[in-house]
Amino acid sequence: MLAVLAVLIFFMFRNSRKRQAEARELQSKVQPGAKVMTNFGVFGTVVSIDDEENRAELEVSPGTVLTLHRQTIARVIEPAEGADAPAIESIDGEPEFGERIDDAADETPKAADEAPKGDESPKKSED
Repeated sequence: MLAVLAVLIFFMFRNSRKRQAEARELQSKVQPGAKVMTNFGVFGTVVSIDDEENRAELEVSPGTVLTLHRQTIARVIEPAEGADAPAIESIDGEPEFGERIDDAADETPKAADEAPKGDESPKKSED
């Protein structure tokens, strides 16, 4: 029982140290000019940081600057490498998720409410 408790405490301390290291790394990346996202989903560019007051000014659109607590910055948005590169086609020739197939576009699906061609009148059930 004590061994299980010791392992639990070990992992608790390890996770807290890992979170603290990640927070220090994030705060070191937050510099004026960095593109960031806040905890509440607002994207913007850091204009200035006040370490004494623990505040940051974030420009969310031209001329609109928000003052917020520095710790509400959730992550620094780094530009994706190769974002302008064309998408890689699948190896097997199968379409990617959400990609339309030209052959399927040529076929017209038959409507479910169409009556058969031979009998144009609706059928009545005999009770």
